[in-house]
Amino acid sequence: MAPLRFSANLSWLFPELSGFPARLRAAGSSGFEAAEIGWPYAEPPEALARAAREAGLRVVLINTPPGDREKGENGLGAVPGRQAAFREGLEQAVLYAKALGCSRIHLMAGRVPKGADRTAVRGEMEVVFLENLRHAAEVLAQENLVGLLEPINTRITDPRYFLDTPQQAAAILQKVGRPNLQLQMDLFHWQIMDGNLTGNVREFLPIVGHVQVAQVPGRGEPDSPGELNFSYLFQLLEDEGYTGFVGCEYQPRGGEWTLWSPVLVSGSKCLGSIAPAAGPQDTFTRPLESFSV
Repeated sequence: MAPLRFSANLSWLFPELSGFPARLRAAGSSGFEAAEIGWPYAEPPEALARAAREAGLRVVLINTPPGDREKGENGLGAVPGRQAAFREGLEQAVLYAKALGCSRIHLMAGRVPKGADRTAVRGEMEVVFLENLRHAAEVLAQENLVGLLEPINTRITDPRYFLDTPQQAAAILQKVGRPNLQLQMDLFHWQIMDGNLTGNVREFLPIVGHVQVAQVPGRGEPDSPGELNFSYLFQLLEDEGYTGFVGCEYQPRGGEWTLWSPVLVSGSKCLGSIAPAAGPQDTFTRPLESFSV
């Protein structure tokens, strides 16, 4: 039974540092072996790849572009009328993934249009999503890449997000029927929407390609106060044979916050903390992206 491996989500961690290259260096210095970057597109892929190499990090996950953020877009995969933009964004994501040596891309579904009734537009949006996912599966297969679907909770984080439960995502994956499309399990979102994490982990883990974690409801470190017992959940993932990375996608504490350890001591033993890279410790405001995913 292999121990879990952890990746630093650099859209959330090291908020006191400006730019992903600096955050990559900090993650490497703090003991992580991998990193994930939500939207890396503001910086040249070559610069990010060089920073990752210098930090000794693998980049294991990026997202497709969000679309027009000024208009409130948060992904385009299921948005009617935005198919061409989704495909352009997919091409850009593939370019970055190849440059970074990153094998997984989160294919963001996007939001229900403003003012629309979710139930009324669900069928149309699913048709668009299926069309885009079939196209994405073909493109990704040519590059030996994996596409991921992440349900995002609509109770706290993004009330209009189209894909919000593991059951909905799994049903869509079954309809597409492509092995290089998998599920992204964010335990923060899953707990808020459905709970029953033991049952859901066991049911859906066979189609999971990536896991992310944060405490509920505050989205803090796993060892911060909250609803979730991460010693139990990490042991569950190990026992069920999960071998991928676990993304640390949480809001670090302000002030002298300590970076929750990326090293899981055997089984369900307690997890320690390690200090972040040297530098000013500002209170957390927002991640680099203006949307939470």
